[in-house]
Amino acid sequence: MSLPAEKASELKQIIHQQLVKMDVHGRIREVLAETIREELAPEHQQLSTEDLIKALRQRGIIDDVMKELKFVTDGNEKEKTSAPKPSTHFVDREPPVLKKTNIDPTRRYLYLQVLGGKAFLEHLQEPEPLPGQICSTFTLCLHFRNQRFRSKPVACACDPDFHDGFLLEVHKDSLGDGSKMVDATTMLSICDPVHMVLIKTDTFGETTLVASYFLEWRSVLAAENGITNVAVELLGVGTESKVSAGVLNVRLEMYPQLDKTLSPEVINTQFALERQKTAEKERLFLVYAKQWWREYLQIRPTHNTRLVKIFAQDENGVNHPVCSYIRPLRAGRLLDAPRQAARFVSVLGYERAPVIGGGGGKQEQWCTLLAFLCRNKGDCEDHANLLCSLLLGFGLEAFVCVGTKGKGVPHTWVMTLGTDGTVTFWESLTGHRYIHRPVKPDDPPLVEQPKPLYPYRTIGCVFNHQKFFGNCQPSDAVEVCVFDLHDESRWKPMSGEAIKSVCPPGSTSSVPPFPPLCDSAIDAAVASNEMELQLRLLVSEHRKDLGLSTVWDDHLSYLLSPALAAYELERATSISAGNEEFQDAVRRAVPDGHTFKGFPIHFVYRNARRAFATCLRSPFCEEIICCRGDQVRLAVRVRVFAYPESACAVWIMFACKYRSVL
Repeated sequence: MSLPAEKASELKQIIHQQLVKMDVHGRIREVLAETIREELAPEHQQLSTEDLIKALRQRGIIDDVMKELKFVTDGNEKEKTSAPKPSTHFVDREPPVLKKTNIDPTRRYLYLQVLGGKAFLEHLQEPEPLPGQICSTFTLCLHFRNQRFRSKPVACACDPDFHDGFLLEVHKDSLGDGSKMVDATTMLSICDPVHMVLIKTDTFGETTLVASYFLEWRSVLAAENGITNVAVELLGVGTESKVSAGVLNVRLEMYPQLDKTLSPEVINTQFALERQKTAEKERLFLVYAKQWWREYLQIRPTHNTRLVKIFAQDENGVNHPVCSYIRPLRAGRLLDAPRQAARFVSVLGYERAPVIGGGGGKQEQWCTLLAFLCRNKGDCEDHANLLCSLLLGFGLEAFVCVGTKGKGVPHTWVMTLGTDGTVTFWESLTGHRYIHRPVKPDDPPLVEQPKPLYPYRTIGCVFNHQKFFGNCQPSDAVEVCVFDLHDESRWKPMSGEAIKSVCPPGSTSSVPPFPPLCDSAIDAAVASNEMELQLRLLVSEHRKDLGLSTVWDDHLSYLLSPALAAYELERATSISAGNEEFQDAVRRAVPDGHTFKGFPIHFVYRNARRAFATCLRSPFCEEIICCRGDQVRLAVRVRVFAYPESACAVWIMFACKYRSVL
């Protein structure tokens, strides 16, 4: 490659400047003297250029020079540079710049530091993890006034090594004043706590809810130097809600420092007034609810057996009105349609609240939304509450239904009422939708009645964030129920004012505000590739144990992608598309006289070994993976679809083609 004369002189100038800057000439002199003195025999005093270059390379001087020279080839970068011409092609290495947190000096911030934990006695016997060893971890999740944070995972131990800081902006709700610096008196009126949720993740990626705590941060307003240290005792959840799980050392600090602090007496008086106000509202609602229940039982004594749920316990064992678990929730740009929201909720894991001991009893635990989202799994009530909130956010008239499904098992699902009177049931665990057409038992036998496709048997009540209705129809069987909620002979309503007094907005409620949804942290393409490679390895090992060789057909694997995309589209929208192209491509890829077999399967987790073990339990899939025959070619395709909160739908398809010899 030959350079023009001016370019060559320019390049020489750049190299000369760099050599002078790095004092390369002095270093070459040292190497030259050392080489002559040590490496050359006395009779060979002539030093060749090759010897010198070799010595410079061995000492890394040439590598240093090449590292320091950085040539810019991007045309855009050339245009951006406004320096003289010779330096447009040479960029000096910038010193590393520390990233600065984006702090607005006109805003008020609460800096919350978690400086270690202690007395997590369940992990007293936990051995020290070896370097590189996978171990169970704790993760702390925080929510404060529409801001969410997550700590770095730390190894589970009796004294976990938490060292994280979170910068929480303390802002006003009112329009116009939101941008002003809040003072101590205004902050005292902000009664939102910092919700802290501790999650344990085991070595298989399974999550467990350890503790859920509401931190009262306003004590820092009385600290003289604007700094206070708090020992936060975390209590367990569910049946262990009275047992200590551990202690976190928390440090609170205001930025910028307050000009004027409040006295502890003022703060304690404010806390007492808030507690008194909330307790009085909850007491009055309880009195009203008891009266409503007495009236409901007077309609028909058999109502006593119906599933009419007015209060429910959260993860800390605290009772709240069921309406307070619902709130219109908008997902921003993360979800585009109600059916996509239903698909998102369905791929969050399902797990019944754990019960200590047998008997088959169901432990009641309606989780707060933050605890449900951070754990990425919950019971059917958690799924139904979230789906109802999202559908309300999309402008639909949605309700949570409490009743039973087959064999009398208690269950919750979601119902939407259309403006044209259409009643649609949404199963939050699967994303399936069912149109409800009531059976009319008084019709003559020859009149054809609709056959319900849904799995629901009875219904006791329906509710959302503003309304509550108890079912007072003669039969609580879903198939004969008429969902005209304005007809008080069929549905006994609760007072809207009574519900509004204990349910946000506009009330000092003990239920925390809803957190915003977070985007997925999963790179779908990377996750798909990783899982596919792991499955290929597992299949090859499994066939090797059976004495079978494995030959992969990459082209056939790629052709399976449209089918997986079509399956997910159908789940999300109930629309089937693209099947004709997939079948045509497979027919072209499989020669005459060969047989093709394919097996798709769906998961909501990314553990390849666990998925493979599940696949082998299916005789159809096992037949493909263990295929014997002439010219056997195997294919596998994985497609991970990422949803908010790092939830994911995983589709796997195993396939094989082989020559038919029969």
